[in-house]
Parts: sequence; structure tokens; C-alpha cells
Amino acid sequence: MKKTIQLLLAFALLFSSNIYAQDLNPVIDGIIKEANENSQLERLAHELLDVVGPRLVGTPQMEHASKWAIDQYAKWGISARKENYGTWRGWERGITHIDMVSPRVQSLDGMQLAWNPSTGSTGVTAEAITLPSNIADAEAFKAWLPNVKGKFVLISMNQPTGRPDYNWEEFATEESFQKMKDERDAMTKEWRENIGRTGYNTRTIIAALEEAGAAGLIASNWSRGFGVNKIFSARTKKIPTVDVELEDYTMLYRLAESGNKPVLKIVAESKDLGEVPTFNTIGEIKGTEKPDEYVILSAHFDSWDGGTGATDNGTGTLVMMEAMRLLKKFYPNPKRTIIVGHWGSEEQGLNGSRAFVEDHPDIVKNMQALFNQDNGTGRVVNISGSGFVDSYDYLGRWLAAVPRDITQHIETNFPGTPSSGGTDHAAFLAAGAPGFNLSALNWSYWNYTWHTNRDTYDKVVFDDVRNNAILTAILAYMASEDPEKTSREKRVMPISPRTGKQAEWPTQRSPTRKGGM
Repeated sequence: MKKTIQLLLAFALLFSSNIYAQDLNPVIDGIIKEANENSQLERLAHELLDVVGPRLVGTPQMEHASKWAIDQYAKWGISARKENYGTWRGWERGITHIDMVSPRVQSLDGMQLAWNPSTGSTGVTAEAITLPSNIADAEAFKAWLPNVKGKFVLISMNQPTGRPDYNWEEFATEESFQKMKDERDAMTKEWRENIGRTGYNTRTIIAALEEAGAAGLIASNWSRGFGVNKIFSARTKKIPTVDVELEDYTMLYRLAESGNKPVLKIVAESKDLGEVPTFNTIGEIKGTEKPDEYVILSAHFDSWDGGTGATDNGTGTLVMMEAMRLLKKFYPNPKRTIIVGHWGSEEQGLNGSRAFVEDHPDIVKNMQALFNQDNGTGRVVNISGSGFVDSYDYLGRWLAAVPRDITQHIETNFPGTPSSGGTDHAAFLAAGAPGFNLSALNWSYWNYTWHTNRDTYDKVVFDDVRNNAILTAILAYMASEDPEKTSREKRVMPISPRTGKQAEWPTQRSPTRKGGM
């Protein structure tokens, strides 16, 4: 009992001393007060998401976003620059109209995919047909292919329900829910096998349909939520590819299957801009005592363009911009240089961060720490040591300075394992540098906002984003001030349950420096 009381007293003393130290720290106090009372997040979000909009690599909007960020940093007294690292296919989205004109008139909800070939303002009018449901083999499909000439082809599976599973789980009987899932699984299996019997897969069949003279392709990449589809890139060269939301897509499918011959007019205007530069946007607050050592704040700037890229990765971008503003105001002369990296073309394979790692080995070699935020609008709930043996020591010291109302939500995992991809800190880990991902609560991220037509300003939860900005700013401050250089000693990697062999530390990969052509 006596030992328990002593431990409790020691913990209370440690806790109170941390609070006392924090209260006496004008930098931390200033960061917290300013973030809570004079946050710039809502304004920045409006300007980035509503005014600039989506930031697809190779588009004028990505160029606009970079200029906007550089100008914003300049207003705060932070030097920033655009740093080219390659080129990409330039493209600009125009107007999309998808209208059913027969057997009745209805405007449909949908949009052209990224890098879609333009139809021009006159558009294309044609009947929509489905793929045959019982393809015997590749020869039978080859014999059927002439049927697509001059027609729109529906290339996605006809989903049996537009209700997400959580809705079924809440309202359906257990038997009914299970029946739906079994039927959907059987339909999905048969759809995939049917495509396989054509001699193609879901990607390669697109070129075959275009070569056979299809007027265009209609897809529906449903994201398992009400009214939400994932919007990626077109794979056609000359004919339009549009994604139609599930409610309208399944109607078209039923009409085509029942012989009612739906006719659509699709206008999908766009501009092919040739080969354009691709780049990162870099901001910097120069260090005073150790200017050649670096703390890096990291978030990818680019997005897909189904929505406006609000939670992927507008919110991560806002966190880093607000953190830099707070640091410049209350910590204008950091011990180490603080860099913010707004990476380009993350969505096509971490290209911007990989280019920075490859082009700046001196910075990577002398990196104190990198803090990355990507996955959605939620508060940070997990930080891993990324496989560094001593990460508990220094991350623990830094986190101790963060307000308890923020850290109480965070689980830590030490030493953790290094990420091999998925988001930009992985590019730095592959080079052996201490990069840490600030992993967020998902707020239905995977179904509703990740790469979808619903990733927009209204999904941002500003209280959580504000907490993340405070967390990031304090971690950067503590990492900069730490008298010790962070250790890069790596853990012994575990045995992979998949292969039965010892896992290896990720290896550094070069970026794509000429893409989308």
C-alpha cells in the first residue's frame, strides 16, 4: 500500500511539474492561446477549398494553390518557394452534363473522370448498353464486340443495393442482411469471372471497347455510402469516360436490361494542356543555433478532383500552414531550421516527397524529425515510433509539453514499424530519417471522403483540425529546442506472418518525374 501511495505521489508531482513548466513557457502558452482565440483555419479552408478548389497534379488549380500558399506565407513573414522536380500531363476539367433523353428526360448525377478526353461543347448522344452477362470465352466476346459501335457501355457492376451496410445492420433483420451480403458476394464473384472470360480484366477491357468504336464509357465506382462515388482517372484516349452516381447508374442498367434502350447526351468538356511542370511548395523558418539541422512539417498538397480535396489532404495542409503561422509568431528564431513541405503528386505514388528526399540528401541526413498528417479531418489518435528504437524517449519528451486535453486521445506505439507507403513520411523513412505520421480519427473517411465526390469543405471538423495544429506546432517547437539529436537506430524487424521471413526496412524509391503522358 505504501509503495502504491508513493507511486501515485510521484506521478502527481511529475504531472504537476509538466503543467507548471508548460504554464511558464511563453512559446507554448502563446501557441495555445492564439490557436484557440484567433484561428485562421476557417479562412484558409475557404480560400483553399472553395476558391482554389481541387488540386489534381498537372492542372492550373495546382499551380494556383502553390501561388496562394506562397503569398500567404509571405504575409506571415515566412519565405516560401515552388520547387520543380519533373513534368506531368497538363489537363483542366470543364463542364460536365449527363442527361438521359429517352425513354424520358432526366439530368443525371455524375462527372467526367480526371484526364478525360473532351467531347467539346456539342457532346455525344448515344444509347447505353450493358456488357453481356454470360460470356462463354474470349472468342464469344470478340464476336460480340461490334455491338458497342456508336454506343455508351455501362462498365460497372449493377449493385444490388444503394444502402450502406451500416444502414442494413441498423434496420434489417439479421436474416435479410445476411441474404443481401450473400447475394452481393455471389454477384461480385460472377461479375469478375465474367470479365475474366472476355480475355481482359477491368482495366484492359477499356481499350478493347474504345478500339471497337464505343461512343463512351459509363462507370459507377460506388464507395459504399449514400450518394458517394470514388472519382479517379479516365483510361480512354479519345472517347469520354464518366462516373454516374449509383442511384442513376442502376436505373440506367435496369432500363438497358429490360429493353427500354436509355439514350444519353453527355457533354464533358476539358482541355489538354500538354506537358507542364510538377512541383513541391516549400516554406522555411531559418534556424539560428543549428541552421543545418531540420524539423519538417509534411502534408501533400495535391488531391483527386471528384470533390475539392477537403480531407485528402486539405485538412493536413491547413494543419501545417496554421502550425507554421503559430511558430513564426511565437518562435520566430528557432534553434533548428523548420521546413514545411507541401508535396505534389502524392496520389500517384508519393512523387513529391520522394523527389525531395532524392534531391536534398543533405537535409534528410540532418533531419531531427518530420511530422506528417494526411488521413482526414479527425483529431490525431495514434502516433507510432516508425521503427526507431529510441523514439519513445524523444517523442515522449515532446508530447509531455502538449496539453492533456489533446494527448489524452492519442495512443502511442513504440518502437512501431516503418511504413513502406501510403503517405509521405514513408519516403523519408525509406532513407532512414525519423518521420512520424500523425494518424487521425477517420470520421467515415474511407467510405465518404477518401477520393470521392463528397470530399468538400462541409466535412471539415474544425475543432479536431485546430487540436492537430496545436499538437504539430508544439511538437515542432520541442523537436527544434531539444538539446539532443534524435537517434536513428532501427529496431530488429519482426517476422512477417505472410511470408514467414524477417521483414526488411523499406528501401528508397525514385519518383516518377514524367507522368501521365
